[in-house]
Order: sequence, then structure tokens, then C-alpha cells
Amino acid sequence: MGDSSTQSLTDTLRGLLIEGQTSTQEELCLALELRGFKVNQSTVSRLLRKIKAIKVENEKGESVYSLPREPAPPSITPALRSLIIDVAANESVVVIFTSPGSASMIARILDYKQPTSEVLGTIAGDDTIFVVPKSIHNIRKLYKEVKALLALA
Repeated sequence: MGDSSTQSLTDTLRGLLIEGQTSTQEELCLALELRGFKVNQSTVSRLLRKIKAIKVENEKGESVYSLPREPAPPSITPALRSLIIDVAANESVVVIFTSPGSASMIARILDYKQPTSEVLGTIAGDDTIFVVPKSIHNIRKLYKEVKALLALA
């Protein structure tokens, strides 16, 4: 395979991983073959290692291949926990109040857990974080999850 076709294969594989639906190398082989690539399981295995793909649990609780996220944020330590003043919720959003200047660091911890949590995303200011739920029907679950993730429960 030439460099351009290898790059095209790698880009297509990345796209499949972003979709988050494939749980085996065989499924990836089939999906790539359906897109016109002649590959075998060992080729897919090598490419997965090359792009540092990992297995994660998707929103349905299934183990699937995914692209790695950026490096993990710091763990919640007593020092970090002390920066959190309060956590509150209404019917549509969870709000975290922090010491001035620490909201983005705390939000980063929640954003990192997003693929396997009820967190859709966060918006952080200087001392306040809005935590948006994947579904407003699970706001209570999100509230409890946020408190547990931040070691406040």
C-alpha cells in the first residue's frame, strides 16, 4: 500500500472509531472492506496499535474501540476537593461553584469522564461550571454522579 492509500485507510479507520460502534477487529475489517479496502485482521490490529486505539464502554454499555482521549486530568485529591464550594442542580443543569480560578481544572476532570458518564459537556468560567446532561430526564443521576466523580458524595 502506498503512503496515500495507507493514510486514507488510517483516516477511514479513525472515522469508524469516532462512530463508536465496532467492538471487534473482525467488525472493523468488514466495515473497511465495505468501504473498498482490502485488509485482514492483522493489518487492522497493527493500525489500531499505531493510532493508539483503546477499548472503552459506549453509552449502551458495550465495549468498543475508540481513539484515545488526551492525557488524563489530575485525580481528585483533598487539595482539589477543597476548591469546590458547592454543587447545585435544577431540572436542566448541574452547577458547580469553585474557588476563583479553578473552574476550568474541575471541568476538565468531568469532561474527561464524559464518554462513560451522564455528562454531555461543561462550560467553565472563573469560578462556576455549568454541567450539561446528556438527557434532562437523568438530571438527578447526573447530580449524584458529579458529586461522586468529585469525591463529594
